[in-house]
Amino acid sequence: MSAAPVNVEQLLLADDGLIPNNAALPLLVYRRAVAVAGIDTEATIIAGLAANGWGGAWVDGIYPFHHYHARSHEVLVFARGDADVQLGGPSGPVLRLAAGDAVLIPAGVGHCRIDASADLSVVGAYPAGQEDWDLKRASAADRALALTEIPSVARPPRDPIRGGGPPWP
Repeated sequence: MSAAPVNVEQLLLADDGLIPNNAALPLLVYRRAVAVAGIDTEATIIAGLAANGWGGAWVDGIYPFHHYHARSHEVLVFARGDADVQLGGPSGPVLRLAAGDAVLIPAGVGHCRIDASADLSVVGAYPAGQEDWDLKRASAADRALALTEIPSVARPPRDPIRGGGPPWP
């Protein structure tokens, strides 16, 4: 994709009663993971993700409500701007993420945009075979179904940012 990440943080987020999160896989935060300069930043990020086996890419922002995906892992790469993103549900940590940062969100882990700059642009993508993502909200009904789906989500064979082997052992 670009230069190797300067720092990769791991956050293992517990089930909060409505959002299941993922007890087996930590959320990964890649700080300064990609170069973000020029008018083709989003296209360059999409090409880098595709080279690492991640597809179904889109360019947009992040929903301003707590949600998660139970049938796919998701990577969010910040192409422009910055945002405060709450992870794991309403009582989870809030991280400031900026252009060049990326977040690998395991299936079941909640995320919500709390605040963002006007120029926020995020590229999202999914491992091959998981591009048909679902959208679940913080509710008992969604959680009950998600708990049956999350365990069957395959781990991706390649790290979306670093390439090479899988992001999790």
